[in-house]
Amino acid sequence: MLTSTFIIWLQFVACAVLIGVAGTKLSRYADVIADKIGLSGSWVGLILLATVTSLPELVTGISALTLAHSPDIAVGGVLGSCVFNLAILVILDFMIRGESIYHRAHRNHLLTAGFGVVMIGFAGVSIILTSIGFSMDFAIIGLYTPVIIVLYLIAMRVLFVREHAQIEQLVEQIASRYPDITLLQANIGYALSAFVVIAAGIYLPVVCAQLAEIMGWHNSFVGTLFVAGATSLPELAVTIAALRMGALDMAIANLLGSNLFNILVLAIDDLVFVKGALLSYASTTHAISALSAVIMTGFVIIGLVYRPATRLMFNIGWISVALLILYLLNTYILYLYG
Repeated sequence: MLTSTFIIWLQFVACAVLIGVAGTKLSRYADVIADKIGLSGSWVGLILLATVTSLPELVTGISALTLAHSPDIAVGGVLGSCVFNLAILVILDFMIRGESIYHRAHRNHLLTAGFGVVMIGFAGVSIILTSIGFSMDFAIIGLYTPVIIVLYLIAMRVLFVREHAQIEQLVEQIASRYPDITLLQANIGYALSAFVVIAAGIYLPVVCAQLAEIMGWHNSFVGTLFVAGATSLPELAVTIAALRMGALDMAIANLLGSNLFNILVLAIDDLVFVKGALLSYASTTHAISALSAVIMTGFVIIGLVYRPATRLMFNIGWISVALLILYLLNTYILYLYG
């Protein structure tokens, strides 16, 4: 029993490490490709980078539905990743000395955070309505799926128009870190990294389903904590790298923008799930993660508007303290009731 438990945990750690390392390289090679072929200022470049950032969530979600047959791991991975991404802001605040990140950050992030509140909140409301019997089905998909897709397209269009120059500048700034990498090398590295992420992402939900069974945990808790944490490792690594470059706004934009794509992944998962509307087969407890992400995003908006400069403890401000408490509270509630 102990041997099998150890092997399953070892497999989980191996998948997480592979996704974290390969996912980080995948993002960097995507930046180089976008710069080399002139996509940094186009829709294709924007979509390429957005897809790469959340590729682990996309792959693990599809694998959870088709191989592990666990809607809870798929939904928990998406919404848990949203909560985890917002918790990464606490790490950023801790790493920066002096003023709070919310005092230094540009207010352009308010628009992305606002769309995040709308999209994540809509997903949470859809889970609650489905749980009380309100029909949200349209054929074999939920009515929420086309709405999420439309909201995402609107958000991308508005953000692209609003921040076109800033996005182009940031993409070029990252790509300039790799002047010695040719386009061919970037393409090969991108393909190999993508293969590793996809392979590890496909196997991760299977391992997590076994982990939930052997540990006596519910799939919703495992999906929200372990799958979400593993698939968010690339965001963590890329965000810290951006901060070390001095690109704080890029780091924050990466996290808030990833949450928008994560909700789109929820819609894609619904299209892949052939049994019916995805949320009809998922636990109601996922609404807790959605509401936690909404409240946490609300605190981020307060921070960007109020722009506090003071610190409370451990070199973090009160906004970060609130985010950390909400993340831990969300995890604890899912552990108890998930």
